Amino acid sequence: MALPPKSTQSRLLAFVLSLTWLLSGTSATAQEASVAKPPADSKAATDADFIAAADEVLSQMSQITGLKLRTPLKKSLRSREEIRDYVIKQMNEEKNPAERYAGARSAEAFGLIPKGFDLDTFMIDVLTEQVEGLYDPKTHEFYIADWSPLSDQRMVMAHELTHALEDQHFQIEAWERAARPNDDAELARDAVLEGSAMAAMVDYLMLGTGRSLKDLPEFDPSMLVGDLSSTPTLKKAPPFIKDALIFPYMSGLTFSAAVMKQSGWEGLPSLFEKPPVSSQQILHPELYKSGKIPANVSLPPLEKLLGSDWTKLEENVMGEFGWKEVLKQFLDNDRAKSLAATWDGDWYVVYEQKKSKRLVLVTRVHLDKLESAERFFGQYSEALEKKYSDRTNLFRRPNFFSFDTPDGGVFLDCTGEECVTVEGTTRVVFDGLTKALGWLPAPRPEERPGAAHEKTTTSFIPLMDPRVRSSTGGI
Repeated sequence: MALPPKSTQSRLLAFVLSLTWLLSGTSATAQEASVAKPPADSKAATDADFIAAADEVLSQMSQITGLKLRTPLKKSLRSREEIRDYVIKQMNEEKNPAERYAGARSAEAFGLIPKGFDLDTFMIDVLTEQVEGLYDPKTHEFYIADWSPLSDQRMVMAHELTHALEDQHFQIEAWERAARPNDDAELARDAVLEGSAMAAMVDYLMLGTGRSLKDLPEFDPSMLVGDLSSTPTLKKAPPFIKDALIFPYMSGLTFSAAVMKQSGWEGLPSLFEKPPVSSQQILHPELYKSGKIPANVSLPPLEKLLGSDWTKLEENVMGEFGWKEVLKQFLDNDRAKSLAATWDGDWYVVYEQKKSKRLVLVTRVHLDKLESAERFFGQYSEALEKKYSDRTNLFRRPNFFSFDTPDGGVFLDCTGEECVTVEGTTRVVFDGLTKALGWLPAPRPEERPGAAHEKTTTSFIPLMDPRVRSSTGGI
């Protein structure tokens, strides 16, 4: 999925903490936790003060997590310009310009960001807007922003120094990359890293109270996200970008708290030994505990059908989080959340025409049961109509839906527990896809007995068994 660059999303997004009560002075009284806020400093402290504070917090985080410091940790003050240079360097090392372009175009194809949105520039701006500290797993060094008061820095230190300790025990960069090329599985590991660091930070805030995160049975991570007005760049971001940036922290915290509820920090190593395999397991910790694995989904190549002037940009897994974000663009949040929760595997491919830069998006989604596929058909056909306001020749049957747009045809077809979508190309390409999948032909508009509805209804349409289709594709 076209997420913000992971090397910058994870371990650099300490700025998320600046959106919270943590740096606004509000305590955790909403959860009946009493936390003493360090005395405020009038200005940033000296190098020696920062290093001393980092050493103190590092010792405290070691006690909280049970992770011993194995080797001395490098620590240094960095200016905003140096932080910005680091962000750019990491983005270039994470993915080359072509890969980042492909990711942004894929997000456009799904409707997650506006056409022409400059994702690179935005990420650089937002990540340097309020980053106050970061841990670099490549150099094994903790960077401290030189413009921030020491009282604010302690909270960031608690989070980032947890990453430093985890790195010494679990080699976090290699561990996270081991999930590749599955973007959804990598996002799940990212949520383990950020969620466990958030959990450690909450326990740091509760030092001296005799309580910890596991003592808060109704802990709501959403209380940590405050007013985005303090971060002008993030405030202007597309909703998907905001959600993608915050997901590893908030959902990761909920996941970490649920998994380590009984075992406490002694259960942390097990998360690295047996990491979650999907964002679905992060969103539903009970599925991680039960070991539910999503279906393995693939798509046949379409290069021959599309022609030589088309290039494959990207292919990967969206996951429950990704599909929830797609559905949220066009449906209300509750329906999007409920429908995405029926996800049980997917694969997508994005193609681009070399000269025109037109896009073709192909997806295949496996749902958890037949009834869920019926729901997906009914609600996603509605979403597609909202996505393409300029459409003609709308045609709908119980398990097939299509219409034309100025950029090509849009098709949705469901068989059994699976649905495929094709956007931006011809009926010939769509038919070639379903044939390669071994599906029976979809009905054709000229075979319909009457006029098609001009608008998709919100009620669910029963999904017909593909065996009722005739060999000619009729009903």
